[in-house]
Amino acid sequence: MRKPANYWVERLELEPHPEGGFFKETYRSSESAEFTDFPSGRNVSTGIYFLLTSENFSAFHRIKSDEMWHFYAGDALSIYVIDENGKTNEIILGLDLEKGQVPQAVVPANCWFASKVQDGGEYSLVGCTVAPGFDFEDFEMAKRAKLIHSFPDHFGLIELLTRE
Repeated sequence: MRKPANYWVERLELEPHPEGGFFKETYRSSESAEFTDFPSGRNVSTGIYFLLTSENFSAFHRIKSDEMWHFYAGDALSIYVIDENGKTNEIILGLDLEKGQVPQAVVPANCWFASKVQDGGEYSLVGCTVAPGFDFEDFEMAKRAKLIHSFPDHFGLIELLTRE
């Protein structure tokens, strides 16, 4: 029998995430290093659980590292990516390969991205691995007007998946 979203939130001790949904950091490498774009250094890698319900979405944001997404449970998750040239891509994270879903995918560094549970779904439980490791110093939440100005062809998508 399928577990409800609140089961995962409680059992995995997930907390509200600033971009929407719930999360818990599960891994932060003990090793750190200096990388070209991170002269002050970063942990080599980090990992989180992330749960999103159909009543919410993960608003457009970007980070300075690659982020690999892994599907665990629930319904398929759409991840919308706008690259630095303005090209969009929808990644559908899930286990139904015949419908074009993938169990893992990478959002490249510096791309704007947002996510939401596929229409008709209840929730998605996924994991995210970031390398070099995640630091809120490298996190930028999109401002709706600024993102629309940069990518006017994607007005509808940006309007749907931003909060301000």
